[in-house]
Amino acid sequence: MAVRSKPPRGLGGRPAPVRDIDEDAVKITEPETHAAGVTGVLVALERGIAQAGVARTAASMLRVNQRGGFDCPGCAWPESDGKRKTAEFCENGAKAIAEENTLRTVGPEFWAEHSIEDLRDKTEYWLGNQGRITQPVVIRPGETHYSPISWSDAFELVGERIRNTTPDRCVFYTSGRTANETAFMYQLFARSIGTNNLPDCSNMCHESSGSAMNPTIGIGKGTVSLEDIHQSKLVFVVGQNPGTNHPRMLSALKECKENGGTVVAVNPLPEAGLLNFRDPQTPSGVVGGGTEIADEFVQIKVGGDLALFQAFGHLLLAEEARNPGTVVDREFVDTNTDGFEAYAEARASIDWDETEHATGLARVQIERVAQLLIESPATTFCWALGITQQPHSVDTIKEIINLLLLQGNFGKPGAGACPVRGHSNVQGDRTMGIYEKPGEALLASLDREFSITAPREWGYDSVETVAAFERGDVDVFVSMGGNFALACSDTEALEAGMQRAGLTVHISTKPNRSHVVHGQTSLILPTLGRTDADDKHEAGAQFLSVEDSMSMVHSTQGRLRPVSEHLLAEPVIVARMAEAALGPDHPVDWRAMAEDYDVIRDHIARTLPGFEAFNRRVRERNGFQLPSPPRDSRSFATSIGRGIFTVSPLEYLDPPAGHLILQTVRSHDQYNTTFYGLDDRYRGVKDGRRVILIHPDDLHRLELEDRQLVDVISVFNGTERRADRFRLVSYPTARQCAAAYFPEANALVHRENVARESNTPGYKAMYVRFVPHDESREQRETAFTPGRRD
Repeated sequence: MAVRSKPPRGLGGRPAPVRDIDEDAVKITEPETHAAGVTGVLVALERGIAQAGVARTAASMLRVNQRGGFDCPGCAWPESDGKRKTAEFCENGAKAIAEENTLRTVGPEFWAEHSIEDLRDKTEYWLGNQGRITQPVVIRPGETHYSPISWSDAFELVGERIRNTTPDRCVFYTSGRTANETAFMYQLFARSIGTNNLPDCSNMCHESSGSAMNPTIGIGKGTVSLEDIHQSKLVFVVGQNPGTNHPRMLSALKECKENGGTVVAVNPLPEAGLLNFRDPQTPSGVVGGGTEIADEFVQIKVGGDLALFQAFGHLLLAEEARNPGTVVDREFVDTNTDGFEAYAEARASIDWDETEHATGLARVQIERVAQLLIESPATTFCWALGITQQPHSVDTIKEIINLLLLQGNFGKPGAGACPVRGHSNVQGDRTMGIYEKPGEALLASLDREFSITAPREWGYDSVETVAAFERGDVDVFVSMGGNFALACSDTEALEAGMQRAGLTVHISTKPNRSHVVHGQTSLILPTLGRTDADDKHEAGAQFLSVEDSMSMVHSTQGRLRPVSEHLLAEPVIVARMAEAALGPDHPVDWRAMAEDYDVIRDHIARTLPGFEAFNRRVRERNGFQLPSPPRDSRSFATSIGRGIFTVSPLEYLDPPAGHLILQTVRSHDQYNTTFYGLDDRYRGVKDGRRVILIHPDDLHRLELEDRQLVDVISVFNGTERRADRFRLVSYPTARQCAAAYFPEANALVHRENVARESNTPGYKAMYVRFVPHDESREQRETAFTPGRRD
């Protein structure tokens, strides 16, 4: 039964409006040295109550990440198989839920009041905080405002536009929040039309992980369980900020340390969560000093990880040569791998001067950390986007795999590879077939199950979609969630290209930037969220499923009353678009799947390996874990049936004179392109986002000043991109490096600045310089409200 909650009296379902960003009001204080704690709890409660009221907040918080409840729409960190805490969520998870539970609504009066010209001047923060969209709207050529449209007319418009173009000119984008059942229907819809144009957010985050892992260990997913993190003797946390992006990981690292494990953090920024974690559900986290997470902080230069891991390989092999049998797991290597001799030869020597230059680290620290690896009987490498978004990302991850293979760190407790996914079901979407380069096994299986002929020609990924927009090669663009215009690189070119498309369709919960840089005709189709009850079915209330970072599949079911009776569930929207586009004679029974999600799961069970008896297993207490040959049997489904050592040349980022390496990061008040607020509490940034974190030595060397207002210019292959009005902030990042927030800095990433093999945008690989901003041109007497570092 849905939990019902009325809007607070006097607000009419719409809490006080949110002010827009005034970047001139930004304040800077000292960065925090610990994460979570009581402050995190209070912030979470305050955000929830402000958005949704007490009753609605309490109803959702008691069900998030609980058995029979709903999966948090934030990160993909797994839940425990054992007893779960009453509060099985983090501060940013609570913020994500509050955003979805909001009582603010965007109805016809909003669209009548705000023209597209007006909305294009609003920030993403303002747009997202207007509330939940209550009914479908459309804007046609020559019109200045979105206006209401019936669901039937909206679907007929989609169907008519798809029928009147060719499949290769249709693109279907997917956000990571899309559940398994929806994703399966969505890819089936695209392939029934005749296209593999299925870009998704994986293209922009962990595509490099899959591109490195599939050919070397035969699977593109992690090979560990949550229990492995707890049992590991040595955990590397590389290129990630758990305190903001997946805070519940800190609890797992805390348990690892309590079990005697060691944690090494490798990151250009000294993130609060990697320094100290104050668990608000334990006495020490409330009144004590918390837990020191990182035993060793390796402050590496952006892009220097490949050099570091190659140095580790050299040092491990040198120690093995001195003491045979003490480092290399020869039995595992000889039985299960190939290419060891070539790898050992490549790592036999090292140029220490170049290694120190590439990493920004002293040799003595590299050797000290390598000794931890040498002595560890069970090592886990965790990594995220700090590794995956550079030109040599795939080679860097292959080097991690080399180190794991060298010591036999697959298929034993506490050891393995752990690419930490971001969005809640981004891994599940790929498992369900959301992929522009599908294998023959998947396509043949779809053909058999549904009596269709799926296309074999590969489609567009996200970066290729940007190029297709620019060429004018997209007639229909459908976005299942997400905010494509802000999430991708080369923002200016992308927005111009999107407006050339014939029809853009956004299946969304709230307004975002993509809605206002729309195609010639544009539809916004409002959908249910994770917390909403999906009970308008003759078969009764329905549930969906998701897959976490460690391949656990479990159910998710919302119970709250939706903010509008006009919202439709995502599977229903997909089914009705498919019926409109493909007609009544199509062999797929779309309506049966939309009515009863068990029908979808039965199709999945017959189509995808590992999902046998899906409907029964997903209803089990903790769901079920998908197979992983490296974890389950120390076997590798590669082209030769063995784990493969690889040899990569040394490569790193080395900026031209007068330039720094810029990476993008999230603030603590955002998740991807969704902004919960304007503060980055852990880094000491308040009420603003257009800042550049830069080392004080680099400020001095470049003759710049702390708090100076600058324009940022990136250079790539002789071309430049520009983003104006950023505030320089002296910060203890790695030297020769700087950081800015995503997506404000996306405009600086040329669309051809990508990771080789994976085509992931180079969000961590920009060479930038700064020029003073002409403040008089802006007619401002001052461009900064001073804060205190105290």
